[in-house]
Amino acid sequence: MGALYLALIHAPVYNKNMEQVATSITNLDLHDIARSSATFGVAAYYVVHPAPAQQHLAQRIMGFWQEGFGAEYNPNRCEAFSKVRLVLILEEALADIRKEQPDKRVYTVATDARLYPNTIDYPELRKKIEETEDVFLLLLGTGWGLLKSEMEKADFILQPVYGQGEYNHLSVRSAAAIILDRLRGN
Repeated sequence: MGALYLALIHAPVYNKNMEQVATSITNLDLHDIARSSATFGVAAYYVVHPAPAQQHLAQRIMGFWQEGFGAEYNPNRCEAFSKVRLVLILEEALADIRKEQPDKRVYTVATDARLYPNTIDYPELRKKIEETEDVFLLLLGTGWGLLKSEMEKADFILQPVYGQGEYNHLSVRSAAAIILDRLRGN
């Protein structure tokens, strides 16, 4: 089975006006995506943000749950946070994965709520992950999603998560949990 990694990208992403921005790291995204990553066997969860102040915030939040009272109070949270790696840019995450998996092909899999012509569906991607020894890095954008140029660079673009109605704007942590369940759930 191939290895699965995840990157939550905070910059560059779009805002609701489709302008390029950096979004803030949130406590909920750190916690919930770390927990989903641990549950579904993600090798590492990268939080990508270029601002030192945002990196420091994430370190403080994670540090509380990995040391002292927080780690004693909730060991499961400590275990989940062991999956999290903070990086400044996506290329840093890719270099880390290639160092960890030197003889493996690394595929990037972009996600978005919008449909793209070269989209791969969940059963097809799941099959690729299960039947190869390759490495797959899921790219999740915060705000209103990854830049179009980043989407076009990806090896695959994953089908959006659709519900029953027209509304299609899940929180990234909800989308991450659904995507991981579809790709790695029993």
